[in-house]
Amino acid sequence: MSKTAFVFPGQGAQSVGMGKDAYEAYEVSRNVFEQANEALGFSLTDLIFEGPDEQLKQTANTQPALLTVSVALLRALDGKGLKADYVAGHSLGEYSALVAAGVISFEDAVRTVRARGEFMEQAVPGGIGAMAAVLGAERDVLGKLCASITAEGHAVELANMNCPGQIVVSGTAAGVQAVVERGKEEAGAKRVLPLEVSGPFHSSLMKPAAEKLGAVLEGVSMNDAAIPVVANVTASTVTEAAQIRSLLVEQVYSPVLWEDSVRYLIEQGVDTFVEIGSGSVLAGLIKKIDKNLRIISINSVSAIDSLEL
Repeated sequence: MSKTAFVFPGQGAQSVGMGKDAYEAYEVSRNVFEQANEALGFSLTDLIFEGPDEQLKQTANTQPALLTVSVALLRALDGKGLKADYVAGHSLGEYSALVAAGVISFEDAVRTVRARGEFMEQAVPGGIGAMAAVLGAERDVLGKLCASITAEGHAVELANMNCPGQIVVSGTAAGVQAVVERGKEEAGAKRVLPLEVSGPFHSSLMKPAAEKLGAVLEGVSMNDAAIPVVANVTASTVTEAAQIRSLLVEQVYSPVLWEDSVRYLIEQGVDTFVEIGSGSVLAGLIKKIDKNLRIISINSVSAIDSLEL
């Protein structure tokens, strides 16, 4: 029997104006934007629709903005009769998945990811940390190179296992620069591309942010998941609120096992992936994992209107 997973994008998928058509077309979507403004105490909606881009790109703004757009599109999709057997999200996107699974209210989620973004920005002073996308290297070989650079005194780790041939590394600026310089020769990389990010996300340098987030999450009400959630940290399903809470803390400084998560879902019989949110980053990654899957991007009103079940 065919199964469906709803998946939600993370940082990097944002763009000024995202979700505006849904805001204008659907009352349920408009309500989500208004709830975000109220929960945060400022007009996140104005920032999403009008920018400026530099401000939207700030982690503390990007995270609640992407969550809001994903949930606004999810609410618009609710009336279409499409149901998920599983949910998952890439890094920040895991919070959208948790809203979809009934684990956390949208208002609590938007306040939490705002704080998460602030903690991640504060964890490492600007210029100290960095990230880079490594294309064409094997995971094990790249992991060994990162371990040897770390042993030389410049911490760098595997951060995102996105799809075959695309791994993101994260750590100190010097550690990431060493991967840029040595990746081709020592790990067989085709290219190493430094990323425009405000910190070394999903590395052990984020542990101070994780501790602060843990304190915030203690005060957030959570339910057991109504739909199984595939966690970034384990690439397997989790449904118990207590376990979800602790995995969200770990997630800040642990690798995002995205490729593993998609393969796990395929093993569970999922053959349709519905990406809900800005852009189509995850659709591209999932295609590279298995090109035979049905992949639907719900990123606009026209995508919802043309949906065929």
